[in-house]
Amino acid sequence: MSYVVDFKTVSTTGLESSPVVAALAGLRANEARYFKNKYDHDFTVEPAAEAAPAIDWVHRILREERDIVIESPPLEATEFQVENIRMAYVFYESGLSINVMYTLDGPAKRAVGFKLSDGMDVPGELAAFKFARQKSKLAGTIRGSYFVIRNEY
Repeated sequence: MSYVVDFKTVSTTGLESSPVVAALAGLRANEARYFKNKYDHDFTVEPAAEAAPAIDWVHRILREERDIVIESPPLEATEFQVENIRMAYVFYESGLSINVMYTLDGPAKRAVGFKLSDGMDVPGELAAFKFARQKSKLAGTIRGSYFVIRNEY
């Protein structure tokens, strides 16, 4: 069952099993606010069991580009297109959020982004990345990193 994320009233729906549930819900709401403000897009997520194609696409890119396999189970995901950009997000039980931004008309803007919820440790599979910090009213301190996608997916 899909769920439109409300960034005005942050809800933990679908994320209850995470040890950093409030921070992960804030991180998800932060992303919802961004897409509503920038693209007038309602950020809608599905339980992982219903979002297998999006999760598989993200995991394939991670595996083929950097040989990364995420240990934490995915809780929710979404996949959508805004303008000429295909987007996918996966939210994990550990508090990790991974997004793929993939321009459809060429490799100008193709990247994988990682965001860590406030209170979680850097997962071992992402230890090679340096994370920058940003403050968010909805999510507290978010640590983020990314890499550029080099191949076609």
